Amino acid sequence: MSTKTVLLSLVALINVVFVFGWLWAARRHRLTGGPTPGDIAIGAFTDFLDTLGIGSFAPTTALFKFRGRPADELIPGTLNVGHNASACLETMLYVTAVAVQPALLACAIGSATVGAWLGAGIVSRLPRRTIQICMGIALLIAAIFFVMRNLGWFPQGGAAFALSGWRFAVAVVVNFFLGALMCIGIGNYAPSVIVLSLLGMHPLAAFPIMIGSDGLVQPVASLGFFRSGRFSHGTALGLTMGGVCGALVAFFIVKQLPLTTMRWLIIIVVSYAAVSMLRSAYASRAAAPAPS
Repeated sequence: MSTKTVLLSLVALINVVFVFGWLWAARRHRLTGGPTPGDIAIGAFTDFLDTLGIGSFAPTTALFKFRGRPADELIPGTLNVGHNASACLETMLYVTAVAVQPALLACAIGSATVGAWLGAGIVSRLPRRTIQICMGIALLIAAIFFVMRNLGWFPQGGAAFALSGWRFAVAVVVNFFLGALMCIGIGNYAPSVIVLSLLGMHPLAAFPIMIGSDGLVQPVASLGFFRSGRFSHGTALGLTMGGVCGALVAFFIVKQLPLTTMRWLIIIVVSYAAVSMLRSAYASRAAAPAPS
């Protein structure tokens, strides 16, 4: 059985667990409320962007911040739960389309999954202000990556679709941290492209590793958020419904857009949301009672 077959089987299995976990969380935490048209529209738009290689976490967080909901502390969980269905779909579509070293694919995705499991447990217990600071920094990092991409500052990379020795180890270790960072809203595509390119790989090699990681990282991270109940049930449902549609349209119909122009617009929106998130964190600190 090939590595890709095993990976896709694991993605299918963990997503079955994901569905039952969501149903259990909704019952345990008495989560109610359905998605709004705005939730569905955000899911369709951001997962459309994700399928084209821009990413979904930063734009979604920015749009959440603009409209003022869900609550900041619920955003990390909502991102992972709500975008999981489209991540699963994109895994099925992309992992079979690009050939990459099976051992690297398996180890990188496995390490990201472990990082997500540990990261979700930590993020689920963080106070609101800490999450606001982390999300603000995450948005600023995303904006920097968008600027680097538009200005052509990403490393060009090599032609390899395999790694060995210390380069293999570095890729696996970095993916562990990227899996953990996804739990606070830092998408893994841009960092994956940069690291793998610096290690001499073709930038296309990042796609199956990044998408395959998402296919396992997000449902695994979601299990931690299901335990704590720290996600917006209705909003996540809306992201799921819209996201699948957006991903299908991008993959099968649109396929290409003037992405550079779109990234500049997203940089403005994401940067504003980052400042807004950090201002909220500062305001919550100023409002906190002084210790007696």
